[in-house]
Amino acid sequence: MNNKFDVIVIGAGTSGLMAAIAAAEAGSRVLLLEKNKRIGKKLLLTGGGRCNVTNKRTPEEIIEHIPGNGKFLYSAFSQYTNQDIIHFFESNGVSLKEEDHGRMFPVTDRSQTIVEALYAKLMELGGTLYTEAPVKRLLRKEQQIIGVELKNKKIYAPCVIVSTGGKTYPSTGSTGDGYIFAKALGHHIEPLYPTESPIRSEEAFIKNKTLQGISLRDVQLAVLGENGKPVTSHQMDLLFTHFGLSGPAALRCSSFVNQLLKKNPEQPVKLTLDIFPDKSLQELLSEIKKKIAKTSEKQLKNSLKQLLPERLLEFFLDRHTLLSLTGRQVTEQQLEDLAVEMKNFIILATGTFPLEKSFVTGGGVSLKEIQPKTLESKLVQGLFFCGEVLDINGYTGGYNITAALVTGHTAGVHAAEIAEYSAYLLDDY
Repeated sequence: MNNKFDVIVIGAGTSGLMAAIAAAEAGSRVLLLEKNKRIGKKLLLTGGGRCNVTNKRTPEEIIEHIPGNGKFLYSAFSQYTNQDIIHFFESNGVSLKEEDHGRMFPVTDRSQTIVEALYAKLMELGGTLYTEAPVKRLLRKEQQIIGVELKNKKIYAPCVIVSTGGKTYPSTGSTGDGYIFAKALGHHIEPLYPTESPIRSEEAFIKNKTLQGISLRDVQLAVLGENGKPVTSHQMDLLFTHFGLSGPAALRCSSFVNQLLKKNPEQPVKLTLDIFPDKSLQELLSEIKKKIAKTSEKQLKNSLKQLLPERLLEFFLDRHTLLSLTGRQVTEQQLEDLAVEMKNFIILATGTFPLEKSFVTGGGVSLKEIQPKTLESKLVQGLFFCGEVLDINGYTGGYNITAALVTGHTAGVHAAEIAEYSAYLLDDY
């Protein structure tokens, strides 16, 4: 078993596989280490098992959809983009298709297709893969990385890339190993928090399951800051659950909920839901009045039954004591109050799912200590980081995988470049 390589990559997930491929393409002898029996375990779960491998929007738009330090990626995106990702897979036999919001999937609708393509490419380039090979620690000599230590052996390389992922879905192997390695070598870890996570609420209508299972399309959910102004707002689908809110709109708001709760854990975060974001208050009120005018003798729940899902409509009518009233009995002010709440329904959030049940990890290796152009550590020569282990997080929709593949490729290329003239460092091993 060889114990000397040019580049060692720790973690055979999305970014690790791409890092290993990029380094091998550049001519390096590459070793990819994976502690699981199988590679790409978390990648297999993405996109509901279909793998939303990237997004077709412009690089600028993609960075906008990475609220957790996306601007750090400008340099990496100047070297490798989402268009390069698309070209990579299509030139390696994986046909992709575009779905809503620019999301790209393999035509096969199978994540396994993506994992197999990455593995095949690495093998084609002569890369070496060790599975069931957990790393105990990284080896360094003074401020230079020199390799890794496994259970029963040391393997040497002048460049090591840490691509161990975050702490979500620990069953896939994402147990935070990279943070331990980074910390041991002097790196600061920004506090971890869940992102892209369902939101919890203790509201009575949530605890009583009054709205459980109601799904709303194209509504607008906003998170209000301490000053009462929105800190983020997303117009997407939403689902009421037995614990709170889920669906794309909730997932996108979750990191902002957690950041506000971190500042003031005892103070629930105020969310506001606009069920009719494409209508002004006056337009909605006018529509309500027209419906009622046609059936003024009927109860409001019958006159307005096409306006909202039945249980949600009855919920709002009950809150305004209108459930038993007919159109003829209701006042102008009561209708206006009803319309106002449909445009500004306040929900108090008390948290999100924990990290291990969330999609993405916020926080991670501090970007202040990483070179944006190369992704090499500023503290230890030859040490690189890529993927979710970094303090970078994006929305679902292919943005996190894009960031992982772009940072993986960038780290791999530059690690190979440095390894080429650093091989002499291993002469004593």
